[in-house]
Amino acid sequence: MVKLTIDHKKITASEGATILEAARSAGIAVPTLCHLEGLNEIGACRVCMVEVAGLDRLVAACNTPVEKGLTVFTNSPRVRRARKVNVGLLLSRHDCQCLTCARSGNCALQSLANDLGIVERVYKNETIPAIWDKSLPLIRDMGKCVQCMRCIQVCDHIQDLHVWDLVNFGSHIDVDVSGNKKIHESGCALCGQCITHCPVGALTARDDTEKVLDALADPDRVTVVQVAPAVRAAWAETLGLSRDKATPGKMAAALRRIGFDYVFDTDFAADLTIMEEGSELIERVLHAAKKPEYPMFTSCCPGWVRFIKGQYPDMVGCLSSAKSPQQMFGAVAKSYFAEAKKIDPQKLFVVSIMPCVAKKHEAALPSMNSAGAGQDVDVVLTTREFARFIRSEHIDLAALADEDFDDPLGQASGAGIIFGATGGVMEAALRTVYCVVTGKKPPTDDAFKKVRGMRGWKSAEFDVAGSAIKVAVASGLGNARKLMEAIRSGAARYDFVEIMACPGGCAGGGGQPIAMGQELAEVRGDKLFKLDASSPLRYSHENPAVRALYDSYLEKPLSHKAHHLLHSDHSVWSMPHR
Repeated sequence: MVKLTIDHKKITASEGATILEAARSAGIAVPTLCHLEGLNEIGACRVCMVEVAGLDRLVAACNTPVEKGLTVFTNSPRVRRARKVNVGLLLSRHDCQCLTCARSGNCALQSLANDLGIVERVYKNETIPAIWDKSLPLIRDMGKCVQCMRCIQVCDHIQDLHVWDLVNFGSHIDVDVSGNKKIHESGCALCGQCITHCPVGALTARDDTEKVLDALADPDRVTVVQVAPAVRAAWAETLGLSRDKATPGKMAAALRRIGFDYVFDTDFAADLTIMEEGSELIERVLHAAKKPEYPMFTSCCPGWVRFIKGQYPDMVGCLSSAKSPQQMFGAVAKSYFAEAKKIDPQKLFVVSIMPCVAKKHEAALPSMNSAGAGQDVDVVLTTREFARFIRSEHIDLAALADEDFDDPLGQASGAGIIFGATGGVMEAALRTVYCVVTGKKPPTDDAFKKVRGMRGWKSAEFDVAGSAIKVAVASGLGNARKLMEAIRSGAARYDFVEIMACPGGCAGGGGQPIAMGQELAEVRGDKLFKLDASSPLRYSHENPAVRALYDSYLEKPLSHKAHHLLHSDHSVWSMPHR
């Protein structure tokens, strides 16, 4: 341990700790912009500069180790002057049109400027607007970039995709797609982790709220909205409502205030996905004459599907052909639901609220139009767009009473709810597969909880009717690559594998609310598992709305009609290969 003094306060810190870590452990705030603990500690922004007694120069607190007897001042006049100059220089290369920026009010640079009392630009503006290919829903604005390099580090070291890199030299240095490529040529998975870790508005998801507003105002449109499992754990984080009070019922009520004709729960479609994907697992693995060389992979996460198609194209055939819950819902809404309600499916406008950026791309794929009424899902909004929608409608959430989702696509089991957490799809599938194969329930409702948790790569083995089924779960594409390489080399062998592109699964998705300096996937995932534990239904095959759908419309899992509506051909669209 090392003893030092920070702002006249004597503290003790671990040897090897940085001044920033020591200060924060003592409750002393030091502002930062580029810092990401354990990942981006390069002192690029120079905002965390502090004064050390006896040194002529200021030092970056984020990468300067503590030493015995140091005396540090984090907010001396010298530090304040330097910090103000450094932030002013950053503003000289930043498009400061805050009123029209999606990150206004949640921007680290905006907060710093306000805290430092910067009310006008001191230095000449050198912002150069850049043309950006908007064919994908990931949008980059070079005029807002502060070259903090967070996006590079997250993409390189967490997601292992290396989409971003530094380009040019000296005062012209910038961040752009690596290899001098366009974004659609890069193999980007559209996970959106670069967006949630960008401290400003340089990276955002395409805003599609105007399309939804137009549909809501069109008297000839019947608007249908579905809400993904992970959204319920995060939707009100930026709206002043506590996690306990932000109930699914209040969320449904808010959507009706916005003006949607029907409000549904994607958890219903998650249960439906388990019926199809679980049946596929039984057919392809458990009842196969010979176990396949490679496992069957889940196909719920479009970021992961983009990843395997671009990075491991020879293994795409191992993906389940089952569509994601979002797309299953869209297909069922424009067929079964439209027929039941006697609505012309061409008039239905299906909106998804998802914790994900890649879902916007998935909805537009040529294979996602099975119902024959245009794309099965018309527009996808992120959780952040949903929150902006609520603010624009001036809805008083605290005053809303809980309301139920609509029928017949609004009923869900706890198994559907946990789709939003890493390991949740696997656990939900194993619950139903066990029941179908053995004819009885597992010893406990939580018999497969070994696949839960935030570890990036988890393995487990379960006995199902005398057969050992080996499973793995990975979240974060860096972990996915390690798992895939182990499978390909023969170092690991599994029967069934769940992969989610974002660390922690959809709960930590790239479309979720951005909490600067916080990683909330685990907290959100825990909420989903608590909702599952309190659910009266814990198994997807027990969902009466799903059973009614099969009895009256689809016949049975993997039927011809189910294949047409609920399954997809992954070969009809392409990804650039690495």
